[in-house]
Amino acid sequence: MSLNGIFQYFVPKDKKFFPLFEQAGNNLIDMAQLLIENVNTTDVEYRKEICRKIEDLEHKGDNITHQIHLELGKNFITPFDREDIHALASSLDDVADFIHGASNRMDLYKLVKATQPMIEIAGLILEATEHVSKAIHELRDLKNIRNITDSCVRINSVENKADYIFDKAVADLFDYEKDAITLIKHKEILSAMEDATDKCEDVANVLESILVKNA
Repeated sequence: MSLNGIFQYFVPKDKKFFPLFEQAGNNLIDMAQLLIENVNTTDVEYRKEICRKIEDLEHKGDNITHQIHLELGKNFITPFDREDIHALASSLDDVADFIHGASNRMDLYKLVKATQPMIEIAGLILEATEHVSKAIHELRDLKNIRNITDSCVRINSVENKADYIFDKAVADLFDYEKDAITLIKHKEILSAMEDATDKCEDVANVLESILVKNA
C-alpha cells in the first residue's frame, strides 16, 4: 500500500475530489449526447444552437478542472497520488476539448448533412464517455477493481472501432470525393471526433495506473 493509501486509512472518506470527477464524467456524457444531436440534424440554425450548448458544457468542464486543481493545492491528503489526480483531471478535460472541437468544426465548416461514419463515431464517443463515467463513479471504492477494469477494456474496444471507421472513411474520401474542399472539411471533422475517442482511451490508461498503484 502506498504512503498516501496508508494515510487514507486514518482520514474520512474524500468529499471533494470524487464529486468533482463524477461531475466531469457526467458532463462528458451530456456533451456526447449533444454531439449525436448535432450529427443527426440538417438544420443549420439548430446545429448552431447545439454547438453553443456544447461550448457552454466545455466551459463547465474547464471550471471543474480548475476546481480540482484548486483542491489539489489546498489539501495535503488526497484519495490517491497527486500526479494521478492531475493526470485524470487533464485527460477528462482533453475529452471535452475534442468533443467541443468536433462540434465547432461542423459549425465553422457549415456542415449540412453528417456522413454515416460521423454518425457512427458520434455513437462511439457517447459509448466511451458512458464507460468513462461509470469507471469514475467506481473510484470511490477501489475494491471494485473488476468493474473499473471492465470499463477500461470497453473504452479500448470502442477506440479501436473508431480507429477502423475513421481509417475506412478517410480512404473512401480519397477514393470517391471529387471536391477537394469537401474532402478536407470532412476529414478534419472526422479527425477531431476520432481524437475524442483517443482521449477517452487516455482516461482509461490513467485509471489503470491508479488501480496498479492502489491495489
